Amino acid sequence: MDFRFTDEQEQLRRTVREFAEAEIRPHVMEWDEANRFPQEILQPLAELGLWGVIFPEKYGGAGMGYLEYCLVLEELARVDPSVALMVAAHTSLCTNHIFKFGTEAQRQKYVVPLAQGKKLGCWSLTEPGAGSDAGGTRTTARREGDGWVLNGSKTFTTNGHHAQVCVAMAVTEPGQGHHGISAFILAEGMKGFRPGKKENKLGMRSSDTSEVIFEDCRLPEENLLGKEGEGFINSLQILDGGRISIAALAVGLAQGAFDAALQYSRERKQFGQPIARFQAIQWKLANMKMEIEAARYLTYQAAWQADQGRPDTRLSAMAKLFSGEVCVRAAEQSVQTHGGYGFIKDYPVEKFFRDSKLCTIGEGTSEIQRLVIARQLLGKARGKS
Repeated sequence: MDFRFTDEQEQLRRTVREFAEAEIRPHVMEWDEANRFPQEILQPLAELGLWGVIFPEKYGGAGMGYLEYCLVLEELARVDPSVALMVAAHTSLCTNHIFKFGTEAQRQKYVVPLAQGKKLGCWSLTEPGAGSDAGGTRTTARREGDGWVLNGSKTFTTNGHHAQVCVAMAVTEPGQGHHGISAFILAEGMKGFRPGKKENKLGMRSSDTSEVIFEDCRLPEENLLGKEGEGFINSLQILDGGRISIAALAVGLAQGAFDAALQYSRERKQFGQPIARFQAIQWKLANMKMEIEAARYLTYQAAWQADQGRPDTRLSAMAKLFSGEVCVRAAEQSVQTHGGYGFIKDYPVEKFFRDSKLCTIGEGTSEIQRLVIARQLLGKARGKS
């Protein structure tokens, strides 16, 4: 198996890295401290084609695959995971849900401007009482006339305050469980549709996370996304790609933390020599690098499978689980390598440490990933018996 990237892929990596270093790094702590959504980078990201990496050119995308998408998210997260999270939620969840399950008219109306970066997207599944148990959704959509009326609220919606397009799940057939939930497309300005409370978070602070509220929100029939009653089932398929994106984000974050630890260990002197000469530090660096590379290639394997048209739920869950936990360990060990300086905001590892925890929670906790993996394994085992 050849793990080398093409010249085009390497050029993409360099381009995104140079952009992140020049346009994002100087503002990372400013945005984080102010808990401010960086509106000013939306257009530059669009000019690079980074909002629609995985979508065909005829729909406004870059016509690339999940491997290239992973490279983009890695390089963004290596500098600021918040920016990578904005792109991941927009691309993997909102836009991809419409692209995969929408009608051609919906693709033209929504996917094109989303992929071009002319509009920002969000995806709303989680509710205050329905997190890992997303099947416990309470938001409702009832038929009225030739359309629908939505009532309820969602929480933990990335880009929720700033998105112009939202994909949301609602119960259309009470009592049918997972098969009674449908997906809908909402657009900014619709009466009864608005963002709610913006969350004040531990990390990823410049990525907007908020409530989304529906109060007698009226939608035309054509805003039903996919078949009625299949919204939740479709969401599980969308989350397969979402897990790959969070895995790539986690790898990038871990790499950023490692880079900072490596540089610091070479510059910081104690007992008359750089701390990189001490075995205790060398072992930390070796373990971090080993785990990051393992996470990276597990993520690339999941991405490659998706690019071959054979997405693998188990592999995506494994990549997300392992990369997320590696990310937390790498950030923690990087702080430890910095000693007391790792605990103050003058050094980037303090933010990496705070940001890392989301990677074991968002788009399915580590516990849920283990359940997904186990069910895939046991299901296949039963099928062979």
